[in-house]
Amino acid sequence: MKLHETVAAVTARIQARSQGARSAYLARLDIAAARKPGAERMGCANVAHAFAGMPGNDKFKVVAEKAPNIGIVTAYNDMLSAHTPMQGYPDLIKAEARKFGATAQVAGGVPAMCDGVTQGTPGMELSLFSRDVIAMATAVSLSHDVFDAALMLGVCDKIVPGLLIGALHFGHLPTVFVPAGPMPSGLSNSAKSKVREQAAQGLVGRSELLQAESAAYHGAGTCTFYGTANSNQMLLEAMGLHVPGTAFVAPGGALRDELTREAARTVLGITKAKRFAPIGHVVDERAIVNAMVALLATGGSTNHLIHWVAVAHSAGISINWDDFSALSDVVPTLSRVYPNGSADVNQFQAAGGPGYVIRELLDAGLMHEDVLTVRAGGLREFTAEPALEGEKLHWTPIGASKDDSIVRPASAPFSPTGGLKLLQGNLGRSVIKISAVPENLHVIEAPARVFDSQEALHLAFAAGELNQDVVCVVRWQGPQANGMPELHKLTPPLAVLQGKGYKVALVTDGRMSGASGKVPAAIHLSPEAKAGGPLAKVRDGDIIRLDGTAGTLQVLVSEAEWDARPTVTMPEGAQVANALDMGRELFTGMRSHAKTAEEGALSWL
Repeated sequence: MKLHETVAAVTARIQARSQGARSAYLARLDIAAARKPGAERMGCANVAHAFAGMPGNDKFKVVAEKAPNIGIVTAYNDMLSAHTPMQGYPDLIKAEARKFGATAQVAGGVPAMCDGVTQGTPGMELSLFSRDVIAMATAVSLSHDVFDAALMLGVCDKIVPGLLIGALHFGHLPTVFVPAGPMPSGLSNSAKSKVREQAAQGLVGRSELLQAESAAYHGAGTCTFYGTANSNQMLLEAMGLHVPGTAFVAPGGALRDELTREAARTVLGITKAKRFAPIGHVVDERAIVNAMVALLATGGSTNHLIHWVAVAHSAGISINWDDFSALSDVVPTLSRVYPNGSADVNQFQAAGGPGYVIRELLDAGLMHEDVLTVRAGGLREFTAEPALEGEKLHWTPIGASKDDSIVRPASAPFSPTGGLKLLQGNLGRSVIKISAVPENLHVIEAPARVFDSQEALHLAFAAGELNQDVVCVVRWQGPQANGMPELHKLTPPLAVLQGKGYKVALVTDGRMSGASGKVPAAIHLSPEAKAGGPLAKVRDGDIIRLDGTAGTLQVLVSEAEWDARPTVTMPEGAQVANALDMGRELFTGMRSHAKTAEEGALSWL
């Protein structure tokens, strides 16, 4: 299938824009790849330290026999349900490596916070920059420089982007990502949201709310809505960085264990065959475009309009929201998974899952097929479903959609355009998860009510002050102001107002998470208010028009008045509060150096 002209054009302009930085990146990568292995290159004391803790046979293999050595970077902890299954993965990987005459070591662990735990708390203000901490921890882990390949163990929101950014700074290493799969379906996401709305109105108490939340989040594995964590897995499949079809296989079973072993075999296959597929070459401009297309086709997390900008930058590639917008105009929406629909990711997997979506996009000419992946068979291998035949893995073609209310072919999509939309106007540039918003709410025009914190909005809601058509403006929520927390706790009160028949929208320089729902939300507004962005000019009563169809976001005042209006500064009390307690003071440097959301909120430049 011929590549769609818009996909080709966007890829070409990304390549042209990135030429200098990408060439310099690849030159550094190739120098590192050409060196002798660490056990031959390093001094004897260095080598002795590196392998002192290894079992004797492994030590002999890696030092005397020059066997490949896999570095494992793990985000395992007991706080994230998605990561608890990974506790035993290193032992599986080490045992499998030994079968093939290789060795493996846990190179290091990275922190991994659960946004579900920290939502609406001060800890959430560490969330976005935890991505950069994870990237740095990945670099520290791999800096021992005695590895011939790497396996990245992680799933959730900031963890996968952080691992990927870190791995790309060691782009000479063949690298495979190893997920754990979703938890079993519990209380449906829509039923959970209904209880949250009832609690926001005082119709149910804490006991009933806790019971509902515990029925939804009830076991090991990823949360079952299509938020940032599960969008991560979709994008890794589209970039060819997983064992094919691994993303949404349930944790804890024989198939999941065998897929983990296959990850070790896959990365050793690259190393031993000397097939030139280090991660820095796999993640090229075409792979980044494939990830963007997959995100748009599935209505994935808005967070990736920040994270994948940072990922691309780490491979010497420059992308921006105009690229996402151009692709969104031609990429159809092929899936409906909560919050874009009622299905959860287990139902998505059963209906065809990532393999179905990737096949449809390839066949429609909307993805690059001629790309490197971690497998010799290329991206087509990611259009098949894994299963066990006895003790051996095999893959079968996905076939037709098993449920066309969840996944549809590119010839008959849910929408002819993608799930995310760029909004532009005199308030700056922002994004909206338009696929989650009912069509009759794509355009909202109403008076503004300005808040300096999400707590202030909750108080106004509780006092009955928002029972009207309203655009809630929540500012001082950007990377420089307070670390750009997710404002997901605002969803229930705003949804209640919407349910009462009011026209409601949110405009903010903060994030709204991969669970951005049915309330129109213009998020990631750039430049942020703290940096002097126009959001700091908005006053109560200003009429704001959010037009998700036209892609505009405007304060409806005259140009002369708007230009003359002064910007307000961040309240001193808020600045002090955002800098203290819960470890926030440790992130002061990151906040002060942070780039805009559209620039990936990078903190290390």
